[in-house]
Amino acid sequence: MTGELKDGETEEEFLHSFIRKQGNIYKPNNKDMENESLNEKAMEDVHTKEIDLVNRDPKRINDDVVKVDFEDIIAEPAGTYSFDGVWKASFTTFTVTKYWCYRLLTALVGIPLALIWGIFFAILSFVHIWAVVPCVKSYLIETHCISRVYSIFVHTFCDPLFEAMGKCFSNIRLRTTKEV
Repeated sequence: MTGELKDGETEEEFLHSFIRKQGNIYKPNNKDMENESLNEKAMEDVHTKEIDLVNRDPKRINDDVVKVDFEDIIAEPAGTYSFDGVWKASFTTFTVTKYWCYRLLTALVGIPLALIWGIFFAILSFVHIWAVVPCVKSYLIETHCISRVYSIFVHTFCDPLFEAMGKCFSNIRLRTTKEV
């Protein structure tokens, strides 16, 4: 430890002041430990953040896929119009049916599917982190070793052989003549 005992200070008092100045694992004073605690807090915030109930597609992944309105499905060309009341009733029926069927399906199937997709992506993350990346890294390390051995083999045996063959065949001349 650095520092010295002051006059009248016991060794225990010195030890407590030293730990207080340096910081301990419970109350960090140094920047690295403080940054680690901030990172841990940020990780907790990911799981406890509030959900935006107004904008439910903030990344706009369904902008052009499932936006289906009455006008996108049913349209009457000019000259073949139904009664106005039928048109209005059809619009209302379509819109309300789509709205309530979606709500009913999400209430019945949404939570089980969320559970299934959560499990699926947890398994996918687990496999990627604990199996795929280590296998790829291992493969690249082993391939690098093999590529060095292969490179030495080629430069030692194949390069001189092909260079000699090239010199031998460089004096060969082909002439083509047409027979009439």
